[in-house]
Amino acid sequence: MAALNGRPATVTRRHLQIALGVLWLLDGALQLQPYMFTEGFAHQILDPAATGQPAAVAAAVHWAAHMIAAAPVLLNTGFALGQLLLGAALLWARTARWALAASIAWALAVWLFGEGLGGLAGGHTLLLTGAPGAVLLYALAALLAWPERLTQQDGPARRWRSNVAPSAWAATAWAVLWIGGALLQVLPGNGALPAVTSAAEEAPGPLASLDRALTSALAANSTAVTVTLALAMAAVGLAALAPRPWRTAAACGGIVLAVLFWTVGQGLGLLTSGQSTDPGTGPLLVLLAAAVLSTRTDALPRTPYPGTDVGGPTADRVGRSTPAPSDTIPT
Repeated sequence: MAALNGRPATVTRRHLQIALGVLWLLDGALQLQPYMFTEGFAHQILDPAATGQPAAVAAAVHWAAHMIAAAPVLLNTGFALGQLLLGAALLWARTARWALAASIAWALAVWLFGEGLGGLAGGHTLLLTGAPGAVLLYALAALLAWPERLTQQDGPARRWRSNVAPSAWAATAWAVLWIGGALLQVLPGNGALPAVTSAAEEAPGPLASLDRALTSALAANSTAVTVTLALAMAAVGLAALAPRPWRTAAACGGIVLAVLFWTVGQGLGLLTSGQSTDPGTGPLLVLLAAAVLSTRTDALPRTPYPGTDVGGPTADRVGRSTPAPSDTIPT
């Protein structure tokens, strides 16, 4: 296991790769739902993402929707198979790095043409309802899971190691995400209760009832609820930039908010609706929180792997680590 301040990291980059592989397989399976092979996929799922967006973003979404509507069966088959292939490639260590690169490119394309930049350009979106877009979080997680490159001292070959903690800038990305969410929350017209009320219209039965009950119970304190949520998100973001135990508190607090938002604001990704294309941001935020919990918090040289670790590297006398063959992939 990768070392983190002298103790094993809870989550390594390889763990992130596997989790992303499972999520891409899920996305591919959702893309195989019958509704996705109809023009409804283009007109009812993609086109609405252009609403309230700047002209350039709206034009990109409408163009993609028009193209898909012209050949929904052919194109959707390609989308489904492509996502299934990405998932399978991420699960196999030998192809994971190439799959990560492909998934980042695909995720960014979908974020623009399929999600309209997650609604961020229009300013009327919330973390509560799925900002900044699940597919952008796929790309972020892929960057955090990118293998570490090592140069062997006894040869010119470069190798890649995934059995290490996630990229150190995970905490910075987490802070930007949550502080940005707090800013979105306090923009005019972005109240929490209207968002929950809107979510109740699409959520499955039990969750719709929960959303309506929350709306009714908190209606008299709408402003207070909005401000409280904004402050909570800002705290989760800022605490991630501090040393432990604040960083741990930030990740745990983010998990609680992510599950809350996923439940009352996103209807658990509407996975049972037959029209969902991804599980929503909740699972991705939990995955990012796990990465934050496992990142290094000091600037000291990497702690050497114990020589007895199976598949781990061995260390020389000055603390440099050399990868074991089982944990490296030659370019």
